[in-house]
Amino acid sequence: MKVLQVLPEMHAGGVERGTLELATHLTAHGHESLVLSGGGRQVPKLEAGGTRHLTLPVGKKSPATLLLVPELRRLLVSERPDILHLRSRVPAWAMWLAWRKLPESERPRLVTTVHGFYSVSRWSAIMTCGERVICVSDSIRDYVLQNYPKTPADRLRVVPRGVDPADYPFGFRPDGAWCEAFHAEFPETRDKRLITLPGRITRLKGHEDLATILAGLGDLTDVHAVVVGGVHPKKQAYAEEVRQRFHDAGLDDRVTFTGNRDDLRNILAISTLVLSLTRQPESFGRTTLEALAMGVPVTGYSHGGVAEQLEELFPEGKLTPNQPEAAVPVIRGLLQKAPPVAQPNPFTLKRMLEGTIEVYRELMG
Repeated sequence: MKVLQVLPEMHAGGVERGTLELATHLTAHGHESLVLSGGGRQVPKLEAGGTRHLTLPVGKKSPATLLLVPELRRLLVSERPDILHLRSRVPAWAMWLAWRKLPESERPRLVTTVHGFYSVSRWSAIMTCGERVICVSDSIRDYVLQNYPKTPADRLRVVPRGVDPADYPFGFRPDGAWCEAFHAEFPETRDKRLITLPGRITRLKGHEDLATILAGLGDLTDVHAVVVGGVHPKKQAYAEEVRQRFHDAGLDDRVTFTGNRDDLRNILAISTLVLSLTRQPESFGRTTLEALAMGVPVTGYSHGGVAEQLEELFPEGKLTPNQPEAAVPVIRGLLQKAPPVAQPNPFTLKRMLEGTIEVYRELMG
């Protein structure tokens, strides 16, 4: 098959990572892989894996993007992909307009992926226009059925995101040199049980709820919170608000803000407990799955994709959403004695890739 994936840019992020993983899988199995985007730092990795990258500014949120439609139509005619896979709303609109102007006999088969709980609107409905619509979790499938009832249910295919067990092996622990370097950089974490909240510092990630939880565990003096994630320049005021919240609760010496890190896997692996406190449901939640895949207990608000992971692998970690006070006794119990994380992990990269290829093959007949 010849597959063309389309997304705004190839920088960092879950959509970009999934695009790269699928592209690499396609070329490794003898298919022809193309990616169309505005470019980005992941392009060299794409090309090193055998994918051809086409650069056009298809992700710009501007009416000018629609001026690309004639060029995109010419591209579809010249490249003649078998599968056109749309992964984001702005480029999806432009590509769909180009696609529908082709004679039916000349159109590639159309696949879309709903990656998130988009705001419900005609604008977002474009992600349900595929001849097959991939949903990244059962929660996303339910969201599509509830909010876009005109989408035929038999077009929907659930293909959960996944991680590679080779990258996140069960029982993984970083080597002693890394541990020593980490504790030297953050000496307050040494000889402590770490409860880790990964994610950029934004209001949706629940950092204020972490302060409430940590205060409720005040008598457990060997428990230390680690916040792993950067701050967008536009979120600096909120980041200061979060730090002030911990300060006002007398928790300055009980929490560490690491900023952006390239060694998140190692930090997750040395954690006693990993938290997910997102105030709104996430479509899947890759970081929680990375921890669970390594056998690290996770506790999180039980909604969205995270609830599905916990139900499958660690149901003891399910928390009532947005009730941090109610989370305290659950977390206290897990810190005293956490049951083992279930094996094997069904949310694997292999399952995700093979599931996507199966959707393509189904359309190709």
